[in-house]
Amino acid sequence: MERRLALVTGASAGIGQAFARALAGRGYDLMLTARRTERLQALATELRHAYEAASIVAPADLSQPDGVRRLLTQAPHGRPVDVLINNAGWGLPGAFIQTAWADQQAFLQLMVTAPCELTHRLMPAMVERGFGRIVNVASVAGLIPGAAGHTLYAGAKSLMIKFSQSLHLEGAPYGVHVSALCPGFTYTEFHDVNGTRAQITAATPRWAWLPAETVVEAGWRAVEANRAICIPGLPYKVICAAAKLIPDSLALAVMRAQGPKFRKL
Repeated sequence: MERRLALVTGASAGIGQAFARALAGRGYDLMLTARRTERLQALATELRHAYEAASIVAPADLSQPDGVRRLLTQAPHGRPVDVLINNAGWGLPGAFIQTAWADQQAFLQLMVTAPCELTHRLMPAMVERGFGRIVNVASVAGLIPGAAGHTLYAGAKSLMIKFSQSLHLEGAPYGVHVSALCPGFTYTEFHDVNGTRAQITAATPRWAWLPAETVVEAGWRAVEANRAICIPGLPYKVICAAAKLIPDSLALAVMRAQGPKFRKL
C-alpha cells in the first residue's frame, strides 16, 4: 500500500518541524515547505534516516499572493495530499498604525489567505477519496480578548478557529477531519524571529511553556478523533473557559493591565 502524503507548512522549525517528525513516525511521506531551503533539506534527510520517509522539499513564500500556486506546482504528479498542516506564520509586533501596511498585508496573506487557499484547493480531493486530515494551527490568542500590540494576530487566529469549526462540520460526513490547534506559549523560534524573546521570557512563568512535541501530539490526537478545537495544556483550557465567562469589559481591563508585560508599543 502506498504511503499517504502530508503537506506541512512552516516545516523548518518549531511546531511545523515537530509535526513533520510525528507524521513521519506514523508512516507518512512528507511535503515540506518554508522559506529556508537548507533547513528543509536537513529535515528531509533526518526523516529519511530515522523513519524511511520520503520527503519532497518545496520551498515557498506563502506571504506572497502567488505563493500557494508556486508551492502546489512542486507537488508530485499523481500523489494526492492526504494531510494538510497549516502551520506557517509569524508575529508582527508594534502598534497597528506604526507598522507598514505592506507588512500587515503580507501577514494577512500568510496567516489567513494562504491556509484558506490551500484548504480550498486540496480538500475537494480529500472529500472525493473519503479521507483527509486538516490541522489549522491557531492560538489561545484567538479565544481570548485581543491585546494592544500584535493587533491582527488574535483576529487572524480567531478567524482560523471559526473557519476550522465550519470545515469540521462540512468535512465530517466525508471522512475529512478538521481541527483548530490552539496552543499557548510554546518552545519555538517564534519570539526570536519577531524580536520579543527577552520581554516574553521575563514576563512568562515556566509553567506556561509547552514543548512543541507536546502541542503536536495533542493536536494530532484531536484531529484523529475529529474534535473541532484542541487547546493543549490544562492551564490554557482554564484560561479560555474563564475568558468566556467573565464580562468583556473585565476581560479587556485584564488585557490592558497585563498586555504591556508581553508587548511593547
